[in-house]
Amino acid sequence: MHDYDLLVVGSANADLVVGVDRRPGAGETVLGSDLAVHPGGKGANQAVAAGRLGARTALLARVGDDAYGRLLLDSQREAGVDTAGVLVGGAPTGVALITVDPSGDNSIVVSPGANSRLTPGDVRGAGSLLAAARVVSLQLEIPLETVAEVVRTADAGFGDRPGPRVVLNPSPPAPLPAEVLAACDPLVVNEHEARYLLSGDPAGDATDPEAWASALLSRGPRSVVVTLGGAGALVADGDRTVHVPSLPVDAVDTTGAGDAFTGALAWRLGVGDDLETAVRYAVRVGAAAVTRAGAQVSFPTADELAAL
Repeated sequence: MHDYDLLVVGSANADLVVGVDRRPGAGETVLGSDLAVHPGGKGANQAVAAGRLGARTALLARVGDDAYGRLLLDSQREAGVDTAGVLVGGAPTGVALITVDPSGDNSIVVSPGANSRLTPGDVRGAGSLLAAARVVSLQLEIPLETVAEVVRTADAGFGDRPGPRVVLNPSPPAPLPAEVLAACDPLVVNEHEARYLLSGDPAGDATDPEAWASALLSRGPRSVVVTLGGAGALVADGDRTVHVPSLPVDAVDTTGAGDAFTGALAWRLGVGDDLETAVRYAVRVGAAAVTRAGAQVSFPTADELAAL
């Protein structure tokens, strides 16, 4: 019996958001809107996205002993996420500095803070959380060695019980060890992340997402999902490739939409959906998330999603 559909291991940040008419160039100053502070971070976002939809979710992360850390913990608990795995202290809470233009596109600079202190030892100390989860979802706003430790633990399993299924969004993109790639089921990438991972491969210069997915599969992951923004997502598992269209919505703010997508996808895999079915659900969640400003505050509940 698993206690959690989903365990998210990753970052927790305070998002400091300013709206701008246009993003500044090098050496340029522009005026923006009043500062808004939202709970964020890719790991925390994924956990809240799943929790708001009704998933049995836990988060393994690290925050500072400060006001931003308390903001993040409160947001997780309000979404129904188990925060027993959230460690406190060691550095200030991570912060993301975000500008959003009138089209809803954003630019982000992250100060990792406590996220960079989430260690492989912390993962080993949280073995009971991993053993209790059907799926574990990862990103790269924590040290890569910590991500690799999660993968090793999941791969080893727990006695006669297999370890959790691994979902990885390599964001921000970085070179991935072969053992990490081999565990991904799926590897979830957007266009930028796909091109980065395929640097030096002719497929990285292609404009066809199917070419990216095929080339990425050859690197070792068990399946690949390419997110395509307003065009939906592409699902590839070696046997077939399927394009899943999105819903037409008016985008207000794309901040956190990819995290909402991945959190929803990982949860649906945790409750037994096949990959295509899980992606079809996640595409709807991502579309709903862009219709409101902010990251976690924009994520839909199950009732809101049903009304979309």
